[in-house]
Amino acid sequence: MLPPPRTPGTDLPVRSALAALDAALDAAGAAVLVAPPGTGKTTLVPLALADRGPGRVLVAEPRRVATRAAARRMAALLGEDVGRSVGYSVRGDSRRSDATRVEVVTTGLLVRRLQADPELPGVSAVVLDECHERQLDTDLALAFTLDVRGALRPELELLAMSATAESGRLAELMGQAPVVEATGALHHVEPVWCPPSPPVAPPHGLRVDPRLLAAVADTVRRALAETAGDVLVFLPGAGEIGRVAGLLTGVDADVRPLHGRLPAADQDAALSPGPRRRVVLSTDVAETSLTVPGVRTVVDAGLARVPRFDVARGMGALVTVRVSRSSAVQRAGRAGREAPGRVYRLWSAAEHDRLAASGEPEVSGADLTGLALELACWGAPDGAGLALPDAPPAAAFTVARETLHRLGAVDDAGRVTPRGRSLTAVGAHPRLARALLDGAPLVGRRRAAEVVALLSADVPNRSDDLVAGWRELRRTRDGRWREEVDRLTRAAPPATGTTSDDRTEDWTDDPTDDQAAGLVVGLAHPEWLARRRPRAERTYLLAAGTGAELPPGSALAGAEWLAVAAADRAPGRRDARVRAAVAVDEGTALLAGAAAHTDAAEVVWRDGDVAAARVERLGAIVLAERPLPHPDPAALAAAVAEGLRTEGLGLLTWTPAAVSLRARLAAAHAGLGDPWPAVDDEALLAALAAGPALGGARRRRDLARVDVVAGLRALLPWQLAGRLDDLVPERVEVPTGSKVRVDYTDPAVPTLSVRVQEVFGWTAAPVVAGRPLRLQLLSPASRVVATTADLAGFWVTGYPAVRSELRGRYPGTPGRRTPRPRRRPGAPRHAGADVYSRTPDVYGRTHGRRPAFDARPDARR
Repeated sequence: MLPPPRTPGTDLPVRSALAALDAALDAAGAAVLVAPPGTGKTTLVPLALADRGPGRVLVAEPRRVATRAAARRMAALLGEDVGRSVGYSVRGDSRRSDATRVEVVTTGLLVRRLQADPELPGVSAVVLDECHERQLDTDLALAFTLDVRGALRPELELLAMSATAESGRLAELMGQAPVVEATGALHHVEPVWCPPSPPVAPPHGLRVDPRLLAAVADTVRRALAETAGDVLVFLPGAGEIGRVAGLLTGVDADVRPLHGRLPAADQDAALSPGPRRRVVLSTDVAETSLTVPGVRTVVDAGLARVPRFDVARGMGALVTVRVSRSSAVQRAGRAGREAPGRVYRLWSAAEHDRLAASGEPEVSGADLTGLALELACWGAPDGAGLALPDAPPAAAFTVARETLHRLGAVDDAGRVTPRGRSLTAVGAHPRLARALLDGAPLVGRRRAAEVVALLSADVPNRSDDLVAGWRELRRTRDGRWREEVDRLTRAAPPATGTTSDDRTEDWTDDPTDDQAAGLVVGLAHPEWLARRRPRAERTYLLAAGTGAELPPGSALAGAEWLAVAAADRAPGRRDARVRAAVAVDEGTALLAGAAAHTDAAEVVWRDGDVAAARVERLGAIVLAERPLPHPDPAALAAAVAEGLRTEGLGLLTWTPAAVSLRARLAAAHAGLGDPWPAVDDEALLAALAAGPALGGARRRRDLARVDVVAGLRALLPWQLAGRLDDLVPERVEVPTGSKVRVDYTDPAVPTLSVRVQEVFGWTAAPVVAGRPLRLQLLSPASRVVATTADLAGFWVTGYPAVRSELRGRYPGTPGRRTPRPRRRPGAPRHAGADVYSRTPDVYGRTHGRRPAFDARPDARR
C-alpha cells in the first residue's frame, strides 16, 4: 500500500486517487493518471511515488517554466530549498544533489538522457506530465521509455499524466495500462463574450492585428474594474506580451510578463503573489502546467503559437492560430482554482462553437528534422517498433531525412553518423547545430552562439534586418537569450583561424558582424540563400527555387544577395515573404552554400525547347551559363523525352491516320487487355521515350517530324501486328456492300453509325475488339433512331416502333437504297418486288406495288 506522503497537501483533490494509483503500478508497472488542472497531480503524485521505494523519480514537463515551478512547489511542501530532496534540470541550468529523490526535467532533456544511457541508472520511476499536449519531445520520451521498459528495465515504473479524459489511446500504447481518474472541484467560472468591434483581421504567420492587442488591453482594464483578485491574460507570444504591457502603462496593478524566454528570476516574480494586484501576461505556458496563485479572472485573446512546416518549400516557422475549445476551457479553469471566477473571451459564443474540439499533435504539422535525427540515434530510423502515438506524416518525414542526409547526419540507409551524434549533442535543431559547429571556427564561438541563439528564440522582429535585431539584443542584455548564448558557446568548437580548405581560403580572418551573421544564417538555411531578380528591388530567387519578397520599405531592399533566416508564405501567394534576413556578398553565399555550388554541363528542356549549356549555379540560382558545343546524345534524348512529359503529346504531329490508329489501339487494350499496349498519355509518353521513335529527335522541331504511326505500330508485339485489322478494323462492311468507319472515340464502346436499311441482313452486330459493336441506327436524314449492341433483340422489340416512325416521317425511298438487279426486257418498270421482299418492309414495298414513299424529287406526292 502506498504510504501517506510525508508532505502537506491534504487538501489537494488528487490525494483521493493515490491508493488506486498505487494498486495500478503494483499490478502493471505502468499507469495513466487523468486529472484536471488544479487537482495537484504535478505537485503531490511525484512525492508519493518517491515514497514507494529507493531510486530517483524523474518528472518530465514540456516547458522550462513549468519544470522550475513544479520543483519549487514540491520543495516548498517539504519545507526545503530546491536542490535537496527535490531538484530540477533544464537545458543550461540544474539544481540537484546526491540527496535528490525527485528531479523535474524537461521532456527534451529526458530524451537526451535516454539517448546517452537508456538504462537510466538510479531511476525507479518516470513521470510524463501533460501528455495531452502532444509535443514532439513528449511523444519521443514516451516511445523511448516504453522501449527501455520492454528491453532493458522491466522494473522501471512509468506514469503518464494528462489533464484530459482522452486516455484510451495512451493506455493502449502503454500495453493496456490501467487508467486512474482523479476528480477536481473547480469553482464556477462565468464566461463573458467580448469580441472586438469592428472585427479584426485573422492572424497570419507571426502577425497579430494590432487592433486585437488594443482590445485585449481595454478588456484587461475592464476586468480590473469589474472583478477582484489577479488577472491572467493569455497571448500567443513574447512580442504580443511586450506590446500589451506597453498599452497597460498606468493601470493600478503590477504588470508581469510570463514566457519561456524570460530569466528564471522574472518567471518567479510572475508566479509569486505581490503586495498589489497583478496582471500576468502569459503565453500558453500557464494553460495547464503552472499554477498562478491569486488569479480570479482570465482574459483570453484566443490565440496560440504553433510550429508549421511547408513541405513543398521546406519552410518551417512558428505561426499564430486560433485555440481549440479544450484549450479555451483549460485557460478559463485558471480563474476557478481558488474561488469563483470570470473569463473574458475576445470572441463570440457562436465562434466558440466553431472552434476545433482539440489541438492537433505537433507531429502532424511541424518540421520533423529533429524527430528524424532522434529516431536515427535511437537505432530506429523509420520509427519501426516504437510506440509512437502517431506515425510521422510520410511527406514531411521524407523531407526531414533528406535534410539530415545533406547535413551528413545520416547515411544512405538512414543510420546515424558520428556527425549526426555531434549535432544531437548541441541540443538545438539540427540545422542550427550544423551552423554552430561549422560556423564557430570561422566567425568565433561567441558570435556563432549569439546568432544561433537568436535564430532559435521566439524573438519579436522589429524589422526584417536580422543584424539590427542582433545588435538590439546585445544592448538590452536579454537574460534568456544570454543564458542560451552561454550554453551554446560551451558546445561550440574553438576557432581554428586560417584554413586550407578550398572553400574557405578567401574567407576573412576578421569578419564583420554582418559577414558573421550572414555566414551562420547561410549555414543554417543554405537553401534560403537568395539573389535579387534582375530589374527588381524587393524580389529574390532562393537557392531552393522558391521566389521570395521583402516587405515594402525594407532596409534590405536592393541587396544583391540575402541569407534568409525566416520566411513564410500566405495561402494563395506564389512567393514567400521574408521575415528576417542578412545582406551578404556572393563569396559568403558560396561558402555557406558550398554543397549546392555546382559547375556542370546541363542538357534540359527549358522554355519550350532543348537547352544545352555549361552552367554554374548555387542550387536554383544560375551564376554563369556558357553554350555547350557538343552535348551528349543520351542527354539530348532525355531532354526531349522530358519535353514531351512536360508539354504533352501535342508536340508531335498527329495526322488523321495517327489519331485513328491510336484510337483503335486504345479500343484493343480496353476490350482485349494484355498484351495489347495501353496508349493513354502516361503510357504512351513512357513507351515513346523508351522506344526508337524519338531516336533522332534533338530539338523541338524534330518532334514535329516524328512518324507517329510508325511509333504506334512499333508498340505492337510481332504476333499481334498482323491481327490488328481483323480484330479492330478501321471500317466494317455492311450488308449493302458499303464499308463504314468505326468510331473508337470511346475505347470501351466501339460504335458504328449506319442507316437502318444498310444492316438489313445482319442478325447480330459484328464483334470488334472483343465485344459486339454498338450500332447507332440512322434515319434517311442521318438522325439517330435507335442505339443497340443487341441487334437480334432489336429486330424483335425495337424495330417495329422504328418502322412505324419512319413510315410516317419519310414518304419516300432512302437516299442509299439496296441495289436492284437490272430490269429484264419487257418486265414492268417496278418489277423490283423480288428484291424488296427479301428485306423487312420498312418502306412499305409489296409485290406489284411501287414503294409508299420515294426519295426522288419527281416522285413526291
